[in-house]
Amino acid sequence: MLKALNANVNPGEIAHAAACGFLLGLVPKDNLLWYLAFVFILFVRINKPTYLIMIVVGSAVATAGDPLFDSVGYAILTSQKMSGLFATLLEIPFVAFTKFNNTVVMGSLVAGLAAYVPVYALARLAVHLWRKYAVMALRNSRAIKIIGKIPVLSKVAKIIGERI
Repeated sequence: MLKALNANVNPGEIAHAAACGFLLGLVPKDNLLWYLAFVFILFVRINKPTYLIMIVVGSAVATAGDPLFDSVGYAILTSQKMSGLFATLLEIPFVAFTKFNNTVVMGSLVAGLAAYVPVYALARLAVHLWRKYAVMALRNSRAIKIIGKIPVLSKVAKIIGERI
């Protein structure tokens, strides 16, 4: 991920990876919907390490948001306007394995979709700020210069840099 931040990788790829990973992190992982989305997103051109890290971040946030997701999902699933659609979906084979009719799954999916654009914008801003300010500050920092002078660490950094 740090290599992508410092390289000439499109900031949009990193931002989409962060947004997709956060969305999937919010959704419970015990359903077909999560696995289908996980695999589908792996085929999209995004930064995979950022995607995986943000799944973990989203999962950490999701535990605190479960009561909210439950109430949002309940409101959506009991909506009179959507009841016909949900009844039709349940009659389709294998759709029930997505567990879309679970209040937490539905609420977290809607919350993840609602958070997609703000997470994308924040991630894109973070990449811009990292590349403009943080990289130069780190390169010029005294601690990094001292660490770079330690022979063992400089050799390890060269070996890692060659393999990546």
